[in-house]
Amino acid sequence: MDTSDLFSSCRKGDVGRVRYLLEQRDVEVNVRDKWDSTPFPPPLSPVVAGARCEANTFDGERCLYGALSDAIRRALRDYKQVTSSCGRRDCFRDFLQRLLEQGLHSDIAFQVHGRRLRAHRCVLGARSDYLARALGTRWRDKGVVVLRHPLVRPRHLPFSLCRLPPPTPGWSECQGESRLAKQCHLWDLLGDLEAKREKVSEFVASKPGTCVKAVTIEPAPGDPRLRRDFARLAERALPAELRGDLWELPFPCPDDSDSFPSRPDVCFRVGNCAFPCHKAFFCGRSDYFRALLDGHFRETEEEPGTSGDPQTVALSGVSPETFAHVLRYVYSDHTELPPEAAYDVLGAADMYLLPGLKRLCGRSLAQLLHEDTVVGVWRVAKLFHLARLEDQCAQFMAKVLDKVRPAVREEAAAVASRQETDSIPLVDDIRFHVAAAAQTHSAAADAQRRLRALQDLLVALGLDC
Repeated sequence: MDTSDLFSSCRKGDVGRVRYLLEQRDVEVNVRDKWDSTPFPPPLSPVVAGARCEANTFDGERCLYGALSDAIRRALRDYKQVTSSCGRRDCFRDFLQRLLEQGLHSDIAFQVHGRRLRAHRCVLGARSDYLARALGTRWRDKGVVVLRHPLVRPRHLPFSLCRLPPPTPGWSECQGESRLAKQCHLWDLLGDLEAKREKVSEFVASKPGTCVKAVTIEPAPGDPRLRRDFARLAERALPAELRGDLWELPFPCPDDSDSFPSRPDVCFRVGNCAFPCHKAFFCGRSDYFRALLDGHFRETEEEPGTSGDPQTVALSGVSPETFAHVLRYVYSDHTELPPEAAYDVLGAADMYLLPGLKRLCGRSLAQLLHEDTVVGVWRVAKLFHLARLEDQCAQFMAKVLDKVRPAVREEAAAVASRQETDSIPLVDDIRFHVAAAAQTHSAAADAQRRLRALQDLLVALGLDC
């Protein structure tokens, strides 16, 4: 429904509706219809954040063909492409990128052709069974591993292991990348490399004289492989008593508790449960935990014992069941969150400064929308600044106007020094959704009836807006 609405709004030139669909409803900007067309006219695609306009593609050629002047064509050729992955920031991949580039809290290093690269045992072992065995055997007690093979590229090694695009991948280096992937048993990376080689070969054959100097290999949107691998670390950090129905993964997760030493360097104590975790993940994903573990802000803390046990930090104000959801999100950027647990997890996500987890809670709370609960959910959305959930509540309220009296009164009271002619944001949103739902003559008549009912409610409350 939202997809067809985006196409129709673009044809009508309704900028406000298009902005609403992209920003509030999270409609994919590069969606295609049955004629393989995108919502935006080709000359406008480059100026829409997230729209694809890549050189030597069908869409790119259409942009150049649809340009109205040579000046626009030159601007398109010089345009720095903004793909959907760039337009919609992937915070989890940004975190992994920083983790590799900065090497914070690293516990192992690779010496490659005179250059030292810092890495993390937990990441390497989770991504590769081959490296997990090496870390558990011949590299167990090594702080620096020397690699002398000529095909191992120092700048690409950590990016290949974490399945991220290298900084400047050269096409001539793909052979070395493939051998490295095969040696480390990175079968998903090897398959993507082979698929890219075939695609580039077909492209070069179709355009004689073309020289490919670099390639970019990115996982497809929604690719679960990174999430699946790092979920193994989260599984190992859970206490045995919490590995029940709460932790049923959406994909197979073998028991590899003894396959490699992940060496956790911090242990969070929540109630009577201990969660052995890694500072690299918690400090990299949350400013709260960065200040707690690296800064001067401390909660109850126990110094590590002489046996070399990790630092122990006690957390208050959260239950073990709720922290289990936080832990899973920190490691894998996802958690299976039932609606009944969303309120507690939302409070923890707000305290631990995890905006992505707050959005997941908002999606879960949206399942609770009912005429008897919509006002309560709307209050939670306002309190935690969940814009999308707040809009969904307003859309639902447009269908049950007889239940919105408390919300309208609260919203009107929240407008400081409100004048008689000041508008009420919630009322404006309800009016918008009532009008937007009127697509036929019968729906328009129903919309007029609803708008009159809303106006009568405002008059009964003594409001004029």
